[in-house]
Amino acid sequence: MKFLICSLLTIAPFLQSFSQAQFNGWLATFNTIRLKNNFSIHSDLQLRSSDQLEHAQTFLLRAGLNYNTSKNVMLTAGYAYIDNRRTVSGQTGYISEHRIWQQLLISHKIASFIPVSHRFRLEQRFIGKPVLQDHQVQKDGHAYANRTRYFLRGIIPFNGEKDFSKGVFGAVQNEIFLNIGNKANVNGKTFDQNRAYVAMGYRFSKKFDGEIGYMNQYISGRNDAFTNSHILQLAGYVRL
Repeated sequence: MKFLICSLLTIAPFLQSFSQAQFNGWLATFNTIRLKNNFSIHSDLQLRSSDQLEHAQTFLLRAGLNYNTSKNVMLTAGYAYIDNRRTVSGQTGYISEHRIWQQLLISHKIASFIPVSHRFRLEQRFIGKPVLQDHQVQKDGHAYANRTRYFLRGIIPFNGEKDFSKGVFGAVQNEIFLNIGNKANVNGKTFDQNRAYVAMGYRFSKKFDGEIGYMNQYISGRNDAFTNSHILQLAGYVRL
């Protein structure tokens, strides 16, 4: 747990001040379907609101093929489609982004009953460029950028069971995003954003978890601009 706490503390200076505050809601489902020979399918579907829950801001669909090289190590490669609401000269519309991604997931336990996951992800992003044509926001090609992400998550079963199969749990996670190429096509910086998250959940069985939590998302914009979002997230985790 010390490592989780230290990870959250490292981003505290970024969260102390901000130029713009938002209040959003996220719905998400994360799914794993087992196949044969150490393979499985990953999918997640997310719907994110705009500030003050006024309308849908982002729709995300991500899929990938997993391969377990061992019990605690998994490799994944996949594709993601993201539709983002964009505003140009007062007009709004949805512009798509396409991503190819690869990741390494390493899991282990601390204190014998707290599962911890480390996820290292690379993304090749094809970001739609919005333009205003005939009073409508349309896409004018794509801008390419590379990004890396490090995600750390720990689950704390309140019953203290080593083989946790049912009951209440707490979750703590943090994810940092860094631009590693074509920075001019995003915010012009290495640091992109950070997401710190705490949640309460219930494991209904080994196949399904449900949780509700609070996320603080710090996004660095161009120059000195940045946004601090307060997010209520409802999420389900399916393992088949």
